[in-house]
Amino acid sequence: MLEISSLRKSYDGHGRQVEALRDITLTVADGEFVCVVGPSGCGKTTLLRCLGGLLTPTSGEVKVAGRPVTGPPDGLAIVFQEYGRSLFPWMRVAENVELPLKSKGLDRSARGRLVAESLAAVGLADAGRAYPWQLSGGMQQRVAIARAIAFQPRVLLMDEPFAAVDAQTRADLEDLVRTVWQASGVTLLFVTHDIDEAVYLGQRVVVLSASPTRVLEDLDIDLPAERDQLTTRSDARFVELRTHVYARIQEAKRSGGGTPASFSTTT
Repeated sequence: MLEISSLRKSYDGHGRQVEALRDITLTVADGEFVCVVGPSGCGKTTLLRCLGGLLTPTSGEVKVAGRPVTGPPDGLAIVFQEYGRSLFPWMRVAENVELPLKSKGLDRSARGRLVAESLAAVGLADAGRAYPWQLSGGMQQRVAIARAIAFQPRVLLMDEPFAAVDAQTRADLEDLVRTVWQASGVTLLFVTHDIDEAVYLGQRVVVLSASPTRVLEDLDIDLPAERDQLTTRSDARFVELRTHVYARIQEAKRSGGGTPASFSTTT
């Protein structure tokens, strides 16, 4: 569903060229949940913006469902970290969720059904007439998620979506996203700086090097499909996996972006 081939992104500024991404190659299968982690400033958001057609790569190619990405592709939605900026404060919650559906040419009845179903799926069935500023941060992010799933994307990109909420809300939203993913079958690429979150959520964790960024490791997460915050996080295998990912990121910080990419499915 998602193919990244020899992706490279450089920026020109102040008379010099800065290489952010160097030769990223990665595939994500239809319906797969993949998390991406790496050192701070390694280019995770730049990668996501290239995948979403918001940035043009310097070289290489991105394909969604076999089609090259030359701009925001059909069937792809993005949930950003700064939910407050992605919701229109003068529009009610239901109107915010409905907005992207208008571009699909759906009639009012179909839009209303999708909005209601999506808000119910994120636990906000009664919040449709509220304004975003009347909701907590966690509830606002639920609205952003509802808007994405109402669009019925084939690919969902999430850019550190829970970084700005408290720990308890974050745990609730993590479980919500796994529930939505399992129910919808969407292909999900989730960027996070939180190692525990990546291991808890994903079927795979892709570890990036420091900038200029390469894929340092592509790790299978062989935890049970059904997960919960208490049992899963206390499981010995979970601890083993998160320790391994942490060690790789520390290695990336020490070695910089010049380390050749390596791939592993075991610790």
